[in-house]
Amino acid sequence: MLKLRVKTSYVVIAIVIFVIFLPVYAKFMELRAKNIYLEREIERLEHENIRLYNEAKKLHDDVDYIEKVARESMGVTRKGEIPIVMERQKR
Repeated sequence: MLKLRVKTSYVVIAIVIFVIFLPVYAKFMELRAKNIYLEREIERLEHENIRLYNEAKKLHDDVDYIEKVARESMGVTRKGEIPIVMERQKR
């Protein structure tokens, strides 16, 4: 059989390189995962920003939308209307 002889100096050098670069590689992978998460968060916030911009524009320009929001969120009624408040049952 053929025996593979490896000099101990090569083994020591390989171990030293492994010990030096393993923490660096681990940190790189951690930062890469964080970068991916932050890029997704930026994309989500950009979509949210666009949605809020469009809603603010509608609240500034669209009278019917303003009335709808006022009725739903604040319970505003027109003169002569009777508000009906429905309570949800607790489960």
